[in-house]
Amino acid sequence: MARPIVLSNGELHVGINKYGLVHDFYFPYVGLENHAAGKSLRHRVGIWINGQISWLDDPGWSFKFRYPANALIGHTVAKNESIGILLEFDDVVDANISAFMRNIHVVNLWGEAREIRLFMHQAFVIGDARSNTDTAQYLPDSDAMLHYRGRRAFIIAGMHDGEPFDQYTAGLFGIEGREGTYRDADDGELSFSSVEHGRVDSTIRFMLHIDANSSTRVHYWIAAGTSSREALYIHRQIKEDGVLKRLHMTADWWHKWLEPARAIADKILPEHKENFLHSMMIVKSQIDKRGAVIASTDTTMLNYSRDAYAYCWPRDGAYVLWPLIRMGYIDEPHRFFEFCRRGLHPNGYLMHKYRADGALGSSWHPYTHEDGSVAPPIQEDETALVLFVFAQFYHMHPNPRLLHDFYHTMVHPMAEFLASYIDETTGLPKPSYDLWEEVYLTTTYTTSVVYAALLAAADLAELAQDADSAVKWRSAADDILASAHKHLYNKDRKAFYKGLIVKNGVIEYDSTFDVSSVFGAFMFGLFPVGSDELAGAVDTLSKTFHTDSGTLGLPRYENDNYYRVSPDIPGNWWIISSLWLAQYYIETEDQDMARKIIDWVRDHTGATGILPEQVNPYDNTFVSVAPLTWSHAEYIATLLDTITEKKQ
Repeated sequence: MARPIVLSNGELHVGINKYGLVHDFYFPYVGLENHAAGKSLRHRVGIWINGQISWLDDPGWSFKFRYPANALIGHTVAKNESIGILLEFDDVVDANISAFMRNIHVVNLWGEAREIRLFMHQAFVIGDARSNTDTAQYLPDSDAMLHYRGRRAFIIAGMHDGEPFDQYTAGLFGIEGREGTYRDADDGELSFSSVEHGRVDSTIRFMLHIDANSSTRVHYWIAAGTSSREALYIHRQIKEDGVLKRLHMTADWWHKWLEPARAIADKILPEHKENFLHSMMIVKSQIDKRGAVIASTDTTMLNYSRDAYAYCWPRDGAYVLWPLIRMGYIDEPHRFFEFCRRGLHPNGYLMHKYRADGALGSSWHPYTHEDGSVAPPIQEDETALVLFVFAQFYHMHPNPRLLHDFYHTMVHPMAEFLASYIDETTGLPKPSYDLWEEVYLTTTYTTSVVYAALLAAADLAELAQDADSAVKWRSAADDILASAHKHLYNKDRKAFYKGLIVKNGVIEYDSTFDVSSVFGAFMFGLFPVGSDELAGAVDTLSKTFHTDSGTLGLPRYENDNYYRVSPDIPGNWWIISSLWLAQYYIETEDQDMARKIIDWVRDHTGATGILPEQVNPYDNTFVSVAPLTWSHAEYIATLLDTITEKKQ
């Protein structure tokens, strides 16, 4: 299930699902400690009228979502014709305090005055813990409900016409035969249970009297803190300022943050301007304030798989921040590089993935391999790409302090590792896991990034007056280039090999056509644009995936089984690989094909500009997570490329 609305301030992150309900609630890191991850943890919203309760995830409701104000403030319209009610939600995570707020506009669509009862239900498993030791209790002196466990506390409150909610209850859900306190609202009344511990939830009620064809507003919020005292302080600040004032303050913050992007947006294709700005906000929503760039905060996969995407892959982070660096953003890249420096292995490489707090993320990559070799469980391209993008950042902002802080602690150890991690038989980087995390070999893509990273590091070494390292790393890059031209192009197929591996002294080639091989070879200069090898590979790509017959979406590679919807197709369409081809067309001045792909991507966004990881080729539905941060970054980067082309 995609998240049409995501909201964040770099510490508190909330995902709204297709029913307009809170379905992800991360705190105190973006991507870590999701206190509402799970099938039974959506925060229900209900309308009781004419003796019956209708919850937003019941049949009969229709929904529309958008970001209307060039700010990360979601607008949801929920309408139920059968009961004559329309709800408008303006949802926001405050830019400056850890609070989620909902400005709820309740509209009576019928031509008669009515009594309407609005129920707000919230369920947490605090800390994503599996033991049942949370507490929920009513705080009479604060007109609020408190949920807490250890160093996490959430205050739930609201106001209508200057008054707080009029009824409440705390209870159990998912254990001891209890469905949850939302069932207490079936008769329109709550039982005033003031405390419960275990696996707990709570519900509050607002009694509304609305004239014919009229409306009223309810303000609702959840204040988050690392203690009840901190959460209560935020709660009191919201009461003092009012939700509307906090909404406007947050809108102003986003308008300020978007200034560099808005200046660029005026230069891109006009029909892409809105989605460009939305992509910028969505990217920002996935970045923790301490530097981690989260692949996706959509936890839907937890319902079907072992894990989700709420981790920082260094590669994803580097690709996400590259277009922001091009636009002049400083804070997010700098914190990301600090994050990577903290996570750097003593031997100079980055690991598979990290949690938002910097700890190692889960992995399925072993230290021992089929051939009996022992090697670190890494994707070498992640180290190389972070190094390469750091060099781009430095050249955009040539601050001596930046080089002083990062050269000896990150640049040098990374480059030393890359220059030394070379296979003696092939002269190419030793095998590691490919960028898709699936196969252990030396890939064309990884070779391309390592080559470019070593050249970039050599330039930085000269600036740091480290001439010996500059010579060493540039020489290593030159050797890799020569070996790549010897080993990585398949002349018979006119395509790049996906990769190779040496077994018992014999080189074994993987001939799978992988779009990343083409992208890596041209983007990182392993094979020059205009070369016979690159032109032949793009031609083979078109024939392999039928792009010449009107298909604009591309899989990652031939017979990609990851969530593949049918064996009759080479793989689902990926936003990333499709945009990589568009970037190649921009580079080779084929504006028409590039424009078609960019337009295709725009046509496959959600109503709020959300981009998924994959698209089902048969019905255009989203597959896997949405949003995927990397998809948005490639869309932004491709649009930036069109501006460069116009200037030429």
